[in-house]
Amino acid sequence: MSTMMPSDTVELWSGKDRRDENFPVGVLIHPKLRPHVHAYYSFARNADDIADNSSLTPEQKMSRLDRMDMVLSGAVTSGSPSASRLRQSLAEMGMPATHARELLIAFRQDATKARYASWAELMEYCRFSAAPVGRFVLDLHREDRASWPASDALCAALQVLNHLQDCADDWRNLQRCYLPTDMLTDAGIDVEALTAPKTSPELRRVFDAMLDKTAALNEAATALPHQLRSRRMRLETGMITHLAQRLHRHLRRGDPLAGRVKLRKSDFVAAFIVGAARLA
Repeated sequence: MSTMMPSDTVELWSGKDRRDENFPVGVLIHPKLRPHVHAYYSFARNADDIADNSSLTPEQKMSRLDRMDMVLSGAVTSGSPSASRLRQSLAEMGMPATHARELLIAFRQDATKARYASWAELMEYCRFSAAPVGRFVLDLHREDRASWPASDALCAALQVLNHLQDCADDWRNLQRCYLPTDMLTDAGIDVEALTAPKTSPELRRVFDAMLDKTAALNEAATALPHQLRSRRMRLETGMITHLAQRLHRHLRRGDPLAGRVKLRKSDFVAAFIVGAARLA
């Protein structure tokens, strides 16, 4: 059990490099709503840092995540500054804590679960690790919930692309693997293939199979900008869907074991131009 006193913060940095975030957070969102997006993101970032901290035991991670949940719900008033800020933000906007508490389901899972048997099981994880982010932003803008399926597809695609980017580090640092076990087995390999200095042909087959499925998610996500009322949100989601497609192409050609495959400045410029053109 953690020796943390109730008055202390449970939040701590996992050691992950925050400069490697793929997408800007709420850059085009209206300034009046941006603080609420940042409050949600800060809560998610701190919970993620707990779940990904290699120096904590699963029990310590669960204890800290439970504390964040208690502060968010108002059961206790100290221990998680980001949960306190988000609680206040949600109260100001008249929103429930559902989308934040669903994230905690995924982070608790990260604290205790290291493997995923199938693509379906991975998608169930994405339902809680990724979909709540998009749903929160849509609800914040009072958008129609008919846009949730396209948003869920985009968020799941972004999550899988991030898993592929980080697959070697996740296994090396956390002994965690999001590559479906049945795909590895079908390719005749196991998770130890991630310890090689470069991707083997067999592991490449797994990556490509996952990218094939992610392409379908990206395709479903293209409907999202056209379903939204907010022009700012249409532009932001248009940019993000285009960035997801570009990162997908980079991962088709790149080797995440040999080095991090990531977006470039030119990708962001192109995404802005394409996103703006689609709304013209």
